[in-house]
Parts: sequence; C-alpha cells; structure tokens
Amino acid sequence: MRHLFSNRVRAVLVIALVLAIGLTALSALTGFRLPDKIVQGVLTPIRAGVSKLTDQAEQLYSYMFRYESLLAENESLREKIAQMEDDARLADSVSRENDRLRALLELTTSHEDYKLTDAYVIAWGSNDWSRTLTINRGTNAGVQVGMCAITANGEVVGLVTQAGTNYALVRTVLDPSLGISATMASTGHNGMVQGNYAEGREDLLRMNYLPSSAVIRNNDQVVTSGSTVYPRGLILGYVVDAGFDDTGVAKFALLQPAANIETLEQVFILTDYNAG
Repeated sequence: MRHLFSNRVRAVLVIALVLAIGLTALSALTGFRLPDKIVQGVLTPIRAGVSKLTDQAEQLYSYMFRYESLLAENESLREKIAQMEDDARLADSVSRENDRLRALLELTTSHEDYKLTDAYVIAWGSNDWSRTLTINRGTNAGVQVGMCAITANGEVVGLVTQAGTNYALVRTVLDPSLGISATMASTGHNGMVQGNYAEGREDLLRMNYLPSSAVIRNNDQVVTSGSTVYPRGLILGYVVDAGFDDTGVAKFALLQPAANIETLEQVFILTDYNAG
C-alpha cells in the first residue's frame, strides 16, 4: 500500500512538472500569460457569484427592513383602529344617554309628581320560572321593595322584589308571576298583564280576562290601569295576537313588551308619585 501511494505521488509530481514546463514554454513563445488568464477565468465566476450574493443580501436586508417597518405600521394602525372603535362606542353610549335624558325630561315634565332614581343594569337572570335583572342602586339610594321600575320613555320594566344597600333585584314584566292591572288604550277594556308562559313565546306578555265582546286590533297599546305601585298610563306593550282562552268565555291578547328587557342599560325606579 505504501509503495502504491509513493508511485501515485511520483506520478502526480511528474504530471505537475510537465504542465509547468509546458505552460512556461507556451508563455515564452507567445507572450501570453496563461496562469493569469486561468486565475481570472476561475475568479470571474466567483466574483459574479459574490456580486450576486451581495445583491441578494442587500435585497434581503431591504426586505427585512421593509417588513419590520410594515409590522410597526400595522401595529400603529391596529392601535388607531382600536382607539377609533373605543371612541365610536363611547359616542354611541353618549348618544343613547342623551336620548334617554331627553325622553326622561319629557316624562318628568308631563308628570311633575314623579320622583325617580336612575340605575344601571348590571346582571340578568332567567330560568323556567323567573325573569329578573339586577341594578346598581339599593336602599342607600332610596330604592325599596315594591317600587316600580320604568324606562325613560315611561315603559314598565318590572317591580323591585329585593333590595340591598347598593343593589336591587327587579322582577321584570316577562315574569309570569308578576301581574299588572292594565287597560286597552283604544277601547278602555281592562285585564291583567303578566309574562307569557306558552312555550316558544316567552318573550311576549299576555293580557287575560278581556271580555268576549272586546274588539282587539294589532298594535293596540296597553297601559297600566293605575294602582299604589304603578301610576296610570305607563306603557306595557302592543298587541300582536289575540284569541279566546281555554274557557271560551273570555279573550286574551298577546303583547310585544314596550321595554326591550334584553338590551336595557338603564332603568328608573319610581320612588314616589301622586297616586291621587
């Protein structure tokens, strides 16, 4: 093996020597410096490759710089959009608040005897037998059990059934256990309004004990008849359907509640009024 390796080394050296002599002779005869050309031939593609790599590196750097710039711009735009959305929500909230205040002003102007305490809804409760909401006012603000809750438009929300120092529970008109004496505004027929218990129509009110001769029309307004709890003329709802009850003697009417219970933000507790 060592002998074979030595022979190969000798062969390589001989070939290298022959090439060197040949190149030297060629250069002497022609004046052409072949080694330089060979070097140039070897280096030229290398230089081209390096130049191309440099261009690619510059492009990559430019791309990365642009990418980082776009990321920063994107984040800035996101923050601006979030701020604009917050501003829009605040504007909508202020607009709704102004609408409620204007309506409340009209209500208190036409009913100067009303004493109202404002409250915000902080929770809703609903199950098979109860429909309630919780407000952020309690006995510290003069709210007591048995007081009526209404909207700024004079629409009945429900009745306070529990009061703590800084909160109260309101049983809404959608609760079947809450009965309110009511009058059909267009005809003067009286009945009792309570939450509807029919499956699939729990979002409606039901006015019972209407006389069989009562003429009931869609969109007829139903208001409170007046009592020590509910002043006369508060709006309960609007007729959407009617029929005879199970006895076939009396009629009933289904009402769309005037107050949109599910989306309420603010209510007003009627702490006092002239029941006259």
